[in-house]
Amino acid sequence: MSAPVDLGRLKAVSARIGADPLRIQGPGGNTSVKEGATMWIKASGTELADALRREIFVAVDLEAMRAAMDEDDADADQPALFAMARGGLRPSIETCLHAIFPQRVVLHAHCVDTIALAVRADARERFAERLAGTPHGFAPYTKPGATLARAVRASGGVEAGVVVLGNHGLIVAGDTVESAEALFNHVNDLLATTPAGHPAPDMAGLERAGGGAYAPPPPEHPLHGVALSPYRLKAALTGSLYPDHVIFCGVGATALGDGETAGDLVARFAAEGLTAPPLLLVPGRGALIARDAGAGARALARCLGDVLARVPEGAPLVYLTPEQNAELIDWDAEKYRRALNVR
Repeated sequence: MSAPVDLGRLKAVSARIGADPLRIQGPGGNTSVKEGATMWIKASGTELADALRREIFVAVDLEAMRAAMDEDDADADQPALFAMARGGLRPSIETCLHAIFPQRVVLHAHCVDTIALAVRADARERFAERLAGTPHGFAPYTKPGATLARAVRASGGVEAGVVVLGNHGLIVAGDTVESAEALFNHVNDLLATTPAGHPAPDMAGLERAGGGAYAPPPPEHPLHGVALSPYRLKAALTGSLYPDHVIFCGVGATALGDGETAGDLVARFAAEGLTAPPLLLVPGRGALIARDAGAGARALARCLGDVLARVPEGAPLVYLTPEQNAELIDWDAEKYRRALNVR
């Protein structure tokens, strides 16, 4: 089994995408290339940013995976079963999603500009406006895996090579690495939105509120803008907008009460048998991030600020349901990915 001749070029593109927090956050997203009956895809829990520094691609049996999808076989949700080499890294939990595309190269990213539109109640209409003239499909949110792959297949965008995933992200595909990257950049240009700014956070007050367990990120950090805008604060506290936030930051967001410190909150959570969240919002002052927060949590804390800065005030939003949150938290595949990303 030999790797595709353009796997090196895919690694370079993957590293570029993975290094941009407006395209990928932590171990999110995945890329792949097909060669005959084999597909090389990013391994679960690894980071695209590392594509040129370490081996993050896993070879899978493409024909067997496609057969499992065609037959609605439950094994399609067990990508490790299709790995050509056992005992190493697991193929991405979205292997079946890549397999349904006929194009050789697939890029799936959690682009901030895409998510900012994909969380809106009028997302389908907004994408139709922005992507007018660019054939695409839209698939409403569903748990990653075979169910999502089937929804994408029904979206009408597979042949065109552009599918937007509600409350999730973007998929583009092409027959070469270069054409896929060009299409990816084209779509992102069409979806680009200027973020709203935010007032200066109260850094001294945040330092006092954070105590020993939490610290404010730098003043320019976008998460501060969430705590400093009544609309964005309410949006963040209402619930979860996309799956990776749930995986790395928990359900929704938590705000300190009036006069409450991070130490007070940690004690309150401990008394209830709960783990304190990695990020805290201090209304009117700014944000705090746990000093021991992992890389994934830090990346998704920034993502929350970046996304909500691009949502216009008053826009109606769609949140993941309690059932959807629960299935992500209890999903073995996501527990594995989260464990690999612990600092």
